[in-house]
Amino acid sequence: MKRKRVAGLFWSLVVLSLFGCRGFHALNHDFQNPVDTSSRAIERQQKKVYEIDGIFADNRFDGARLNNFSQLDSNRYQVDILPENEPINPSPWYAFKIWSEVPRDIQLIINYDSVQHRYRPWLSSDGLHWQQMDSLQYRLIDEEDLVMNLSVDKDTLWVSAQELQNSHSVEKWCREISNRPSVDFKIIGKSLLGRDLVRLQIGEGERHRKPTIVILSRQHPPEVTGYFAMQAFVEELLSDNPLSDDFRKRYQVLVYPLLNPDGVDMGHWRHNGGGIDLNRDWAYYRQPETRNVADDIVKTSRENKSQVILGLDFHSTWYDIFYTNSSEVRDLRRFKDYWIFGMRDILNEPIRERSSEPQSPVSKSWFYSQFGAVGITYEIGDNTPRDLINEKGKVSAQEMMKLLIFND
Repeated sequence: MKRKRVAGLFWSLVVLSLFGCRGFHALNHDFQNPVDTSSRAIERQQKKVYEIDGIFADNRFDGARLNNFSQLDSNRYQVDILPENEPINPSPWYAFKIWSEVPRDIQLIINYDSVQHRYRPWLSSDGLHWQQMDSLQYRLIDEEDLVMNLSVDKDTLWVSAQELQNSHSVEKWCREISNRPSVDFKIIGKSLLGRDLVRLQIGEGERHRKPTIVILSRQHPPEVTGYFAMQAFVEELLSDNPLSDDFRKRYQVLVYPLLNPDGVDMGHWRHNGGGIDLNRDWAYYRQPETRNVADDIVKTSRENKSQVILGLDFHSTWYDIFYTNSSEVRDLRRFKDYWIFGMRDILNEPIRERSSEPQSPVSKSWFYSQFGAVGITYEIGDNTPRDLINEKGKVSAQEMMKLLIFND
């Protein structure tokens, strides 16, 4: 009899363990518009220093994209910028260093092979401090390739599609703000190629049953302006003022600032190390980045017995816009309407919104399907002025906090 009771207890623990483990995994979702996110081969750039006639071009740093360097005539040179694989969204990221043994004025053509130019060049002398290139110093050829007039000498000139923000820069920012008492830093897993996936957890006091807001960023490597907006948004949540202080006591925030560290450090146009658009992988999580992040959100919310009520995914595109779900949620009804109205009122400018049903395996659909939460894709324009990005990030955080506190 005793042996039967022991056996029964053993199998009960096994069943509980199995269900408990399953409870910490994100559900699979059969969206109406599925996407195959099985890994595909990528074309890696050869990391090297190119040298032609005393002029050097270098891609040996994280975030670089430079596939070839050639000379066209006595003072014209060309860099080739190619994608990691195809088909792909036309977001031709480039980043490289260039210098010369003797001072020279040259023309440098950026050749994308088959897509149109998108990003205005940024220049730096150290890879840390950036300035957008004077528009009088570059022009387009047939709306496709870019021609730049450069003065090069023995000092290194960095050229990039946007300010360089690789995985080291992101982790440095995360560790700096995690020194604040209301922020915890954690590595929640690894990317396909073994880079850290980091998380910030924001909140004060007991986390049990606190409603949860989730923030995502950098699913797509070139989308630096969205990352800047996310930084401003998060830093406003951490401000020392009555609104932010009260918010941190009532809510918890999970921040995943860099979902695609492989793609970022490898200078990809769009995809991760598995050659996949991560923002199409929120149904079956075939890539480790989405699997790790989705499971961590589910695990953390269930351990704390808290409800995810809002998910914001920061991106970049041609102009500022919010992509929202047209389906209403049980909690936070009309949140997006009041939130956008509040931002429009304070910023005193039109705010674009485009709403659709949650039918595709993107993050905003996942927040709705997994949690019944509000899901919003927060897009910033490629060329939105940096001071306006900072202001929008700050104001959008303030308006969110007001709505959530007054709705509590």
